[in-house]
Amino acid sequence: MDPTITKEIVERMQELPVAQQRMVLEMVKSLTGPPPKGTPAHELLACAGVISAEDARQMTQAIEEGCERVDANAW
Repeated sequence: MDPTITKEIVERMQELPVAQQRMVLEMVKSLTGPPPKGTPAHELLACAGVISAEDARQMTQAIEEGCERVDANAW
């Protein structure tokens, strides 16, 4: 472990409210713990072709129209 990095992490953590300190702790745990389990490819292949091309196009359009916006007043 690099003592310089550790020192800076501790100093910056002390500036955070407890709720954000917990968030950092959970992030560190996620980086050091076992990798998340995924779905095997052979199970995913069963879903291939279930959504029609038109439905996929409509979903893509809805995502692009509804998720590509920034609300500056949201924060």
